[in-house]
Amino acid sequence: MKKSIAEAQELARQINFFLGNYAPNQLTTSKHTLKSYSAALTQYIWFLSDKKSISPETFSPKCFEAAVIEEWRTWLNKERGCSPETCNVRLSSLRVFLKYLASRDIKHIYLYNDSTHIEFLDTIKKRVNGLSRDAVKALFAAPDQNTRTGKRDVTFMTMLYGTAARLDELLSLKISQLNLQAVKPYATIIGKGSVMRTLYLLPRVAAYLNSYLKEFHDGNPATEHYLFYSRNKGRDKKISQSAIAKMLKKYAMPANNVCSDVPLGLHAHQFRHAKASHWLEDGMNIVQISFLLGHAHIETTMVYLDITTDAEAKAMATLEDENDAKTPKKWKVGNKDLSSFCGLNPLSKN
Repeated sequence: MKKSIAEAQELARQINFFLGNYAPNQLTTSKHTLKSYSAALTQYIWFLSDKKSISPETFSPKCFEAAVIEEWRTWLNKERGCSPETCNVRLSSLRVFLKYLASRDIKHIYLYNDSTHIEFLDTIKKRVNGLSRDAVKALFAAPDQNTRTGKRDVTFMTMLYGTAARLDELLSLKISQLNLQAVKPYATIIGKGSVMRTLYLLPRVAAYLNSYLKEFHDGNPATEHYLFYSRNKGRDKKISQSAIAKMLKKYAMPANNVCSDVPLGLHAHQFRHAKASHWLEDGMNIVQISFLLGHAHIETTMVYLDITTDAEAKAMATLEDENDAKTPKKWKVGNKDLSSFCGLNPLSKN
């Protein structure tokens, strides 16, 4: 009996530490993601208590085995009325906890491994159709570089693909954010939340930019001017997204005649997705890719690139925290309610 209670206490301690310390300090600062972790574990523990009659005395690692998780997922969908998308998010969140648990004790690895074999519910997902390397080459070759417009457009597409920047990040880029004289030329991108990141430019991209600056900025550009500006409104006004959309579609058809991989409905985001995919294919570390894309959380990059669980296991390093013992104990042996025993709030009716 003492062994089972000690085991239950350890599980409760790990749940409490994961939600209160590890996740917010080591995994993410996103309130939405942290809320998802909490919701998944709260709903899971409540399910164990109410539907499986698990008490603090019978709470054990077996409660997290795949068969139980599948029952819980069915309960979420059929009885709680959660959508397939929500069920999949809850399952993903529970897997994150099980991965953490496995990092704390090798005997729990099987729980995480088995959970990865539980298939997600079918959902309607609109995926980003990336561009193959051949498609990118065909698009670069489409503009007539003997014309002023062609030079601008090939420079824009080369920059869009070379940096994997978001469209608005690139359209908002000012001359002051470029440093082409450095040993390794770079651009300073201002992303979401005004977070800045440095993106180094390959020689080909830098060459296009130098040529472009001479022709479109008279070789002596003003630092406050936009790199890609509106020809109608002037250099202090950035080119519109609708103008870029029109430009890309103009080149999609001739490029498609050369390479069928080029989608006729081409849009700017496909360059970003393609570059990220090609970085991954070339063996770049997922942490680096996440930074270059300007993602606040690696989990976002995982979803963005449809990275499989096996690939995720290789890409993500488990972090250890030496302050586990300092975690305040919110669980008590005397608690008959499993949620209270684990330091969790009661399950919401919603």
